[in-house]
Amino acid sequence: MAHKKAGGSSKNGRDSNAQRRGIKMYGGQTTRAGNVLVRQVGTRIHPGNNVGMGKDFTLFSLVDGVVTYERLGRSRKKVSVYSV
Repeated sequence: MAHKKAGGSSKNGRDSNAQRRGIKMYGGQTTRAGNVLVRQVGTRIHPGNNVGMGKDFTLFSLVDGVVTYERLGRSRKKVSVYSV
């Protein structure tokens, strides 16, 4: 016996929300304590002076100051915040 499902429900149409990752504060910008500097997966950019790291690898400022991106050895990068 042939059956036809009721119309109106679709198997498609589900998608997760965007993660909104990336650099939020660029070099030379002034920042306040607690501001997010970088949202990332893993430590693409490492925390430097006056920068903390959350459990999801988010880098944030610990003091008011100016954001600076620097090299950490040959192949790594770090972000620091220097008070004015």
